[in-house]
Amino acid sequence: MLKPNLDERIQLGMKAIAVFPAKRDVELIDEPEPQIATPSDVKLRMLEVGVCGTDREICSFEYGTPPPGSEHLVIGHESIGEVVEIGSAVSRVKVGDLVIPMVRRPCPHAYCRACREGRQDFCFTGDFSERGIKERHGFMTELVVDDEQYMNIVPSSLRDVAILVEPLTIAEKGISEIWQVQQRLPWLAARDGEPDGTGHNAVVLGAGPVGLLGAMALVTRGFTTYVYSREATPNPKADLVTSIGATYVSASTDTLDDLVMRVGNIDVVYEASGASKASFDLMKGLGTNGIFVFTGVPGRKGPMEIDTDSIMRNLVLRNQVVFGTVNANRPAFEAAIADLEVFRRRFPTALSALITGRFAMDDYRSLLLGNATGIKNVIAIG
Repeated sequence: MLKPNLDERIQLGMKAIAVFPAKRDVELIDEPEPQIATPSDVKLRMLEVGVCGTDREICSFEYGTPPPGSEHLVIGHESIGEVVEIGSAVSRVKVGDLVIPMVRRPCPHAYCRACREGRQDFCFTGDFSERGIKERHGFMTELVVDDEQYMNIVPSSLRDVAILVEPLTIAEKGISEIWQVQQRLPWLAARDGEPDGTGHNAVVLGAGPVGLLGAMALVTRGFTTYVYSREATPNPKADLVTSIGATYVSASTDTLDDLVMRVGNIDVVYEASGASKASFDLMKGLGTNGIFVFTGVPGRKGPMEIDTDSIMRNLVLRNQVVFGTVNANRPAFEAAIADLEVFRRRFPTALSALITGRFAMDDYRSLLLGNATGIKNVIAIG
């Protein structure tokens, strides 16, 4: 059952945070309550929605597309909700379950094999939609209806950190692809009983939520992990990195060349900064048989100079691989939920410290339009 105070609000319309691209405005609006429309639909009472760089960029009108026929887009794609109603054919979830909805929805084209096989994260037509980002309303509202196939159940024990699942899926998908790529060669193998990454060095570029979660994932897989970020030490992020068994290196004291000398052969670079110049400069230091994973999307800036000869030479002579990764599939969500349970056991204080503030919906303007602060800020809805 819905909580009484929410029932009362619904009579006046439920609250939602939306962008209006045409008039370049961000507003807290009233929306009609969504209804179960198909047998496989699930209605969620949204509990929390994370605020990330994508939301802030949409609110700066860099991108973000409302659904067809709508002048506004309800934002928010990092979320956790509670199931409050289900359609007659729903079998994967039940009322009371905590769930994390997936973000991307498949394109409509029969010839897109990726979307037809449930891998819309690899859609090759570009006609997919994304909740809170592209042509489909997001989760920064009180109630949401979506198909059960996009729901991922979360244990109640993770309720306070489950909002981190979606950003962690970026690392999960990237690491999964790393293993698939490295099957092409006799990569250094861990001894029996050791994590698969043992004996390998990883550098995480950036100490935001995606970078820090990626560092946790790499550490638990046995990688000797370094996090390279701009902030001078001491700082809370450096302390957090140290507490999980990784090494924090500050760009204020160490150049990228210093970092490469310190690490030695860099087997993996997990880029989570969106800083294109630093990324391509670091690519020159990628080691033999190394993999460079791009996850950040840089803002639109002017052209820059890069040493293309060195990068190309290294890619060929050192058997290197560079790939980008975006969005995630169900296995990545399931892996993220499982890893959060591992992080909770191994790094309980560090994991909780990633969430630096919970705020009411009324605080939306400062969170979305003000200066970014903390690591992960969350809007508490339910």
